[in-house]
Amino acid sequence: MSEAVPYAEVIGDPIAQSKSPVIHRYWLEQLGLPGDYRQAHVRAEGLADYLASRRADPAWRGCNVTMPHKQAVIPLLDRLDPLAARIGAVNTIVPEAGALVGYNTDAPGFMEPLKPWLEDTHLLRMARVMGTGGAARAIVAALADAGFIVVLAGRDPAKAQALLDELARGNNHHAVDSAHFADPTDFAFDDRAQLFDLVVNASLLGMAGQPPLAYDLSHTPPGAVFYDIVTSPLETDLLARARGAGFATVDGLAMLVGQADHAFRRFFGATPPRGAADTGLRARLLAPVPA
Repeated sequence: MSEAVPYAEVIGDPIAQSKSPVIHRYWLEQLGLPGDYRQAHVRAEGLADYLASRRADPAWRGCNVTMPHKQAVIPLLDRLDPLAARIGAVNTIVPEAGALVGYNTDAPGFMEPLKPWLEDTHLLRMARVMGTGGAARAIVAALADAGFIVVLAGRDPAKAQALLDELARGNNHHAVDSAHFADPTDFAFDDRAQLFDLVVNASLLGMAGQPPLAYDLSHTPPGAVFYDIVTSPLETDLLARARGAGFATVDGLAMLVGQADHAFRRFFGATPPRGAADTGLRARLLAPVPA
């Protein structure tokens, strides 16, 4: 009897919109590795049964976890990686020696496209982060660890402050009402060298079916980078306005591919092809879905 093909998958509710199968299958194909990557629609009430059945499947190499299960899966796991435990969210589950281990690859995945800028030495790094939901947890922790002062904006400043108190190392971070960034400002920014400013949309605003993020560009210092984690549409209103004003931008596919890289290594024990291969992957991700 032939050995079952190893596979990993992504779970969520809903799940049809996930681009993860495209990414992982592309890398498996490029490397010539036997394996598959699937998607599974798992509702909250089915999480325990799903993990129990996969734990018993020798061909299962693990799964990515998307909304709304990133925190709900934690009690069902045997242990957490320290970063996932600190963030309080899991997006990757891997079977290791009979145990189910939870990881968070969102944090390093988010930071990956920022590496070219962070190779420079800065006197000050500041990030204005919009949103206090699940994605913001990993982003705030990663930015604080990279030496950023984080200004976290949410509809409930108390919730934003609590998130900073829990996840951001250091005492210089600030929580504000998101309405603060909606109106114009005449603040005169100092355009000095060795400063790095980042604006991050870590919310669902700007996603298809959602209103655009209300952010006035006058709150942005010269030379700042705009980073929007929304993937549908890829060109959000925020990124289009920022690019039109001459700012550098990073889109949501960068984080999606970055976090998948870390997960793929754990699932299949191989390094995914990156660099020039990212061009082909991006083209496949942006290709129209057959009717």
